[in-house]
Amino acid sequence: MAGGDYCLEAVRRINSRGGCAPHLSLRFDSHHFSIDTSRAPKACVQPDAYLITHAHSDHYGKSAMLSPQAIASVQTARALEIRYEREYKGRTFEVGQSIVVDGVKVETHTTGHTIGSTAFSWQTETGERVLVTGDVKDYSHLPKCDFLVTEANYGDPYDPSCIFEDDLAGFSEALESGASFGAYAFGKAQRAVALMRAMGYKDEIGMDEKSLVLTRELMKDAAGPLTEVKDGVSNVVTPWNLHQVRGWNKYFLTGRRDSSYPTIQLSDHLDFRGLMKMIEQVSPQEILVYHPKGERASLLAHHLQECGLETTSLDLIEKFVR
Repeated sequence: MAGGDYCLEAVRRINSRGGCAPHLSLRFDSHHFSIDTSRAPKACVQPDAYLITHAHSDHYGKSAMLSPQAIASVQTARALEIRYEREYKGRTFEVGQSIVVDGVKVETHTTGHTIGSTAFSWQTETGERVLVTGDVKDYSHLPKCDFLVTEANYGDPYDPSCIFEDDLAGFSEALESGASFGAYAFGKAQRAVALMRAMGYKDEIGMDEKSLVLTRELMKDAAGPLTEVKDGVSNVVTPWNLHQVRGWNKYFLTGRRDSSYPTIQLSDHLDFRGLMKMIEQVSPQEILVYHPKGERASLLAHHLQECGLETTSLDLIEKFVR
């Protein structure tokens, strides 16, 4: 990613086993920011910052949170502490605030993916605007940029499962029927609770242990009355604990098709169409797509190239550091 009198270089770290560490880093001017990657051993090149977009395990905050160079929102840092039972060692901010990192003013933006999920943006010394999104559900708060680093979770234009709409009507009908729901403890469980309250459900919501702790801590009073899993209320539990909830009226909140439970489409990501609209809104000159594992990043990059956008994917990064 380079042109004219400026240079923004995407690099990957070689780990002790000779393979690539997760995700990537950006080098620009005299700075080095790591993006959603694991912490570098002391003998390796150390970044100025580990930018943690949110607390899902595939963004490697479990490792990066132990570094004083970690940077995450207050909610993301707390979610990491609850999930992994470790003390967060880095800096925190409230989403929407600006912070100064190694002399660089970094703006932060909500992405609607999880509570506290954050996109980061900054300008290089020559004025080029950089935006790193992490995972995105709501792109309305993201600024325009010259360089975009973004996700590709549903970036396969050839896969029908990458085009979807959330089934809010189905969720509402299930809620009215007294259903309980399977939802991952961080992210999806809090979204389910928020939707239940928005749809007028005022009774207690039963939750299993980790979901309950995370929801009480991250949603505070907005969660309404919560309790441990019990009969006679709608419960929100992790999918593998859904069998412990009595009764037959149970749904898994997911877009997956391999569940033994009936499912309701409810995603914390943009679908393919949403990703394309997001890219159109932020209007970058160059794009780097990363995450998840597999082919979706390269397929999205190929599609964007066909649309005339200068794009690369994580697997094509040619610069490496140790």
